[in-house]
This record gives sequence, structure tokens and C-alpha cells, in this order.
Amino acid sequence: MQHGRSTFLTTVLWLGMAFLYIPLILLIIYSFNYSKLVAVWGGWSLRWYVELFQSEEVWAAVWLSLRIAVVNATGATMLGTLAGLAMVRFGRFRGRTLFGGMLSAPLVMPEVITGLSLLLLFITLNEWIGWPSQRGFSTITIAHITFSLAYVAVIIQSRLTGMGQDLEEAALDLGAKPLRVLMDITLPRLAPGMLAGWLLAFTLSLDDLVIASFVTGPGSSTLPILIYSRIRLGLRPDINALATIIILTVAIGVAIAAWLMLRQQKQAAAEAAAR
Repeated sequence: MQHGRSTFLTTVLWLGMAFLYIPLILLIIYSFNYSKLVAVWGGWSLRWYVELFQSEEVWAAVWLSLRIAVVNATGATMLGTLAGLAMVRFGRFRGRTLFGGMLSAPLVMPEVITGLSLLLLFITLNEWIGWPSQRGFSTITIAHITFSLAYVAVIIQSRLTGMGQDLEEAALDLGAKPLRVLMDITLPRLAPGMLAGWLLAFTLSLDDLVIASFVTGPGSSTLPILIYSRIRLGLRPDINALATIIILTVAIGVAIAAWLMLRQQKQAAAEAAAR
């Protein structure tokens, strides 16, 4: 009975893996297709990689998306960390329930509603104070920070709840100032959660299409918007080449992260054995 159950679970696992990764493998293979038609095989070629690297439009979108993602992740991590600290460490304060509700609202709000409300906000600000004069980098970044900081705040709250306050209270009892405790004890212990929040905010920004499409303007197309617009007009194989580069970059990043984690585990095991 146990053997049959194990075989069933293994089969389901492999079917799930095949469902996820076979489309990616096909995409990589067709990125080397010579034909202009995506679904028609015309022989092996690097033609679309050459065209991709010569496309100023694509790399302008890539550069804009990366800049927005880095600024968004940094801003969202800072604000999300402060929000998480306020929710966990400041106890009961006036307006805490309202603040918590507003903080979690972007997690459940449909992206269409968020994008539309931010668009109306920017239009109103432009009429009142003349800013923003045009929608682009700044408006997309603000919009991304608006919803990304909620995800960071959730991660920080979980981290703070799990690590307790014993070391912080001990430092305060020994005469340390609250700011010194924050900088020397709380933030170093929060560093893994902050890094996880930064990476999540970076990924959310790089992947966003709906909200960015509301708050962007002419000449400020992010990579997802560019890909979507090309799909509507007819997908070209150079998008397959771009997707292949992104897949390989992510795979290399995951492999490096796994290697570093394995290395740290081996070092920790060696230090424990030495004791």
C-alpha cells in the first residue's frame, strides 16, 4: 500500500514538473528558430539573438524596468520595514487598526482598481501642482512602491514576531539607547527578512503589467508592456530569445544562491563538529 502511494505521488510530481518546464524548454528551442513564424520550424539559427541585441527599443525597456525595480525594491523595503516595526514593536496605538487595514489593502485590492486610482491621483496632482508633467519612471516607481511595501511589511512582521524581544530588552536594561538597539540588534537580525522583501519587491516590479500600463506614458514602456504590445500585434521570435536570456539569468541566480546556502550549511556543520 505504501509502495503504491509512493509511486502515485512520484508520478504526480513528475507530471507537475513536466507541465511547468516543458513549455520553457520549447520556448528556448524555438528561440533558435530561423523562421519568422513562431510556430513554424525553419532550422537552427542565432538570427533572433543578433536582432535582439541590435534592438534599441527592447534594451531601453529592459533598462527602464531594471531601474524601476531597483528603486522600487529599495523604497518598499525601507517603508515596509518601518511599517512592520510599527505594527509589531509599538504596541497598541491610536489608529493601529486603520493603519493595519490600509497596509494590507494592496494585498487584496484588484490591480485594475489600484492602477486606475493611481492614474486619477497623478492626473489630479498634475492639474493642481503641475506634477507629474508626464507619466513615466517616477509615476511607475511610486505606483510599484505603493503595493510592494505591503508585501515587505508582511515579511517583516513575520520575522519580528518569530525572533522575539529578549536581546532588545536586555540591551535596553543595560543602558543602550533605543536607536542604538535598533541599529545594532534589531536591523541585523531583520537582515534576512529585509533581503527576502527586497527580492520579492524587485520581482513584483519587474513582472508588473497591469498597474504600469495605467501610470505610464508615451516613450516609457517597461519590458512587460513591450512584450504584451508585441504579442497583440503578432509575436516575433526575438521575444523568445529575450525570454531565454531571462530564464537563463534566473536559473544562474538560483544556482548561485543554492550553492551559497549549501556552503554555509557545510561551514556551520564543520564548526559544530569542531566544538
